[in-house]
Amino acid sequence: MPKLGPTQKIRNDDKMQSDAAGLDAFKETLDRIGATHVHIGIFDPDGQLRVKRVERAKAEKLLAGGYPFCDVLYNWDIAEETFGGGAYRDVEGRLFPETVRAWPFEGQEAVCIADYSAAFGERSARNQLLRQLDKAQAMGFSVHSAFEFEFFLLDEDAASLRAGGFADPKHYALANRTYSLETLATEQPLLSGLEEMTRALGIGMDALHTELGPGCLEVPLTHAEGVKAADDAALFKNFAKSYFRRNGLTACFMSKLKETLSGQSGHLHVSLRDAEGRPVFSDLNDPDRLSDTARHFIGGLVTLMPELLALCAQTVNAYRRMVPGMWAPTHASWGIQNRTVAARVMNDSPSATRVEFRVPSADTNPHAALAMCLGAGLWGIENRIEPGAPSEGDLHAEGAAEGAALPMDLGEAARRLRASDRARAIFGDVFVEGFADARRHEYETYLRHVSAWERERYLEVV
Repeated sequence: MPKLGPTQKIRNDDKMQSDAAGLDAFKETLDRIGATHVHIGIFDPDGQLRVKRVERAKAEKLLAGGYPFCDVLYNWDIAEETFGGGAYRDVEGRLFPETVRAWPFEGQEAVCIADYSAAFGERSARNQLLRQLDKAQAMGFSVHSAFEFEFFLLDEDAASLRAGGFADPKHYALANRTYSLETLATEQPLLSGLEEMTRALGIGMDALHTELGPGCLEVPLTHAEGVKAADDAALFKNFAKSYFRRNGLTACFMSKLKETLSGQSGHLHVSLRDAEGRPVFSDLNDPDRLSDTARHFIGGLVTLMPELLALCAQTVNAYRRMVPGMWAPTHASWGIQNRTVAARVMNDSPSATRVEFRVPSADTNPHAALAMCLGAGLWGIENRIEPGAPSEGDLHAEGAAEGAALPMDLGEAARRLRASDRARAIFGDVFVEGFADARRHEYETYLRHVSAWERERYLEVV
């Protein structure tokens, strides 16, 4: 065996010390929780947390020695139908000890996030986000962000949805209205339970209110630094679905449940701070109170948005929402306090100046969406991309500028992502090709499906 050089030995010693410190912190957190078991979860490409429940001793062993996990998560689709072939072998993974949180239901248990590592880990949106966060840090920035989700509550469980063929699900809180006092007062025990569960997970809810449509809720999450914001968002969606199922209901995060109902958004708020924690998007001497850093970040996001769209709109259903009249963007644009644009600047105060990325739907993968937004924004800062003048009117009425229209379906979005040299430069070939090919598979699966709408429209006529 070759001898290690001094530099390599120092690096290995540092890694051993870091691993030991991580294991000690892991044990301390489990002690505080009183956890006898740990739910170890990997987020799949659609943002579902795929978990194994193990005894604490095994979790500690897996943290120290690695976490092999089957590669099938990147070889099957959201319906768990395999595509693309593969050996379906276990590949190298790791636990992230800093992500340990209390399990919010019965028992003294914990949940910990893991992910694939080494070469296979290139496919992971969470790993890609970690790289963009490292890049931001190297550029002198910390990243602060938060998601807000709209979703429907359905008066259905798994059995009743299947008995009805998912055709016309029954809604909960039928008399609900936007910002409804009545719904919040009537359903306070149920909604207070949601808040308690979220708090147990270490996730802050900035607010909770009703939205447009029967049983429609909106939950803006409290902003967090780094990857925690995306972790919070992904965990909130997964655990909210579990919480409501435990109460005999279904939480629906589809972009568009029905043509007669409003779309469901997953807006993302992002800002940057310098090494001293000062916000860098604000400049009170600018007419729009925006710094050059903010403009270039917006410039990158607006420029790359059409070719990166699949990263934050990865389902066929997401494109049902991005049509005129649905309070959703249809092309790359930006403006100050303008809710019809794709990148809305909120500049009420220097400390709260941020970009609200309004394209993602409630069904978005939070890690992919934040990686996309941050990757495009940092690219804009690096290349000093100017975003042009802010849009002031109703962008739905004005229409798209040349080259700014967003892809109209998942197939086109996947094609543009795979063909994007800039996407490959930011995220690498392995991630871009794997993600785009999986989205193309999803779209082709949809193309083979014949809907009730088609039969009703064509069966007797053509």
